[in-house]
Formats: sequence, structure tokens, C-alpha cells
Amino acid sequence: MKKTIWFWVCFVVAIILATYFSTRIIMTRMGNGYAAIVHHVSVNTDASNVDLTAIQNATEILPNTKTYTLDLETLNARISSVPGVKNSAVRRLPNGNISVHTTMHNVLGIYAMGDGLYYPISDDGTIVNQPSAERTPGAILFRGEKPNNITKITTAVSALAADIDYLELIEKRRWNIHTTNGITILLPEDIITTTDEYEPNNSVAQLIKMNTNHQILSRDISIIDLRDPKRVLIQKK
Repeated sequence: MKKTIWFWVCFVVAIILATYFSTRIIMTRMGNGYAAIVHHVSVNTDASNVDLTAIQNATEILPNTKTYTLDLETLNARISSVPGVKNSAVRRLPNGNISVHTTMHNVLGIYAMGDGLYYPISDDGTIVNQPSAERTPGAILFRGEKPNNITKITTAVSALAADIDYLELIEKRRWNIHTTNGITILLPEDIITTTDEYEPNNSVAQLIKMNTNHQILSRDISIIDLRDPKRVLIQKK
């Protein structure tokens, strides 16, 4: 008898709960109730010290916007087009609010495209459409052929950043370093052919050692040729 009573009690409660939640879902879909309105848009990213204002503005969600009138695919496309955003994902929360998560480009330098502007360039060679008319102080500058990856070369030359005017990729195989003193440094060809990264191998370390011991980058030199691992060729001005 007790089992029968508990069965019907649970059955009635289940019907009431199902009716309640169904009604809430229908009301929300129709634009009624608290969960039918976007009260808050949360934006977060994987990067630190990033101004998220542009991403927040790209959502274009006005106060009292009904959550189910939003096309999340269109919303995500607008956010993905914000300069600096690599990937984005938009989610509608159960309370009607919107959550945005972005992955930002890892900018390691700047790239001169020939139009007089300087564009941020990420570790994977992506040009970020956020140019500046002024060169960022201390940033590694790339000119000429656009590289597919700048991670290793920027790490290798970081100790020489103050002496570098710009870097140039030659025939997708090796790098030239152009210094502020007018010296062109020819690095050897990439010895790793299985990746899109152009390996500066030991030549940059050799150059740093030469500059530390002999201040070679301050001398009256036009070319330092490091392409032959057995010898260094120097051409004076």
C-alpha cells in the first residue's frame, strides 16, 4: 500500500515539474520571463592584459534584447572579425545571458607591408589588421616576404633587439638581419625542412658572442656572412 502511495506521489510531482519547466521553456522562447532577456554579456579570453572593449562592442547587444532573437552564428562571426581575435565561441546560457570566449593571436613583432603602416604579426605569421603609422618601440620588425612562423627567430634575436632595424626572410629558407648600423647579416639556410619554422640554429648565438667579445655590430662593416658554419666572412664598407 505504501509503495503504491509513494508511486502516485512521485508521479504527480513529476507531472507538476514537467509542466512547470515546459511552461518556462515556452515562455522564454516566446520572449516572456526573466530568462528571455539578455541581462549580461560575459567576455573572457586566454590572454592577459587584453582590452576587451572592442570585443564587447562587437556583440552589438542592446539592453532588453530577447535572447532567442540573437543569431549566435552571426554574433560569433562579428566577434571573430575583431582585430587580434584568433578564434571565438559564443554560448547562450540557461538564464538567457550570453557567454563569449576568445583566443587571441600571440603577437611577437610587427610587419611592414609597403603601405607605410606597421601591422602586428603573430607567432604563426598571421597579419593582424590593426595597423599603426608609428613603429612600436622595441618590437622586432619584419619586411619583405611574409614568414609562416616567427617563434624561433624572434626568440633567437631577442638579445640583439636594440641593434636590429628589421628581419627579412630569403626564399623561405633563411633569414637576413639588417642592423641599425647598416650591417646586413646573412644567416644560414634552415636545416629543418619538416616544419614551417625557419631555424636560425647556432648562427645567432655565434653572432651574439662575437658582438659581446668584439662589439662587431658597432664596427664599420657592411656584411657579416654566417652561411658557412666553418668560417665567418666579413665585408667592410
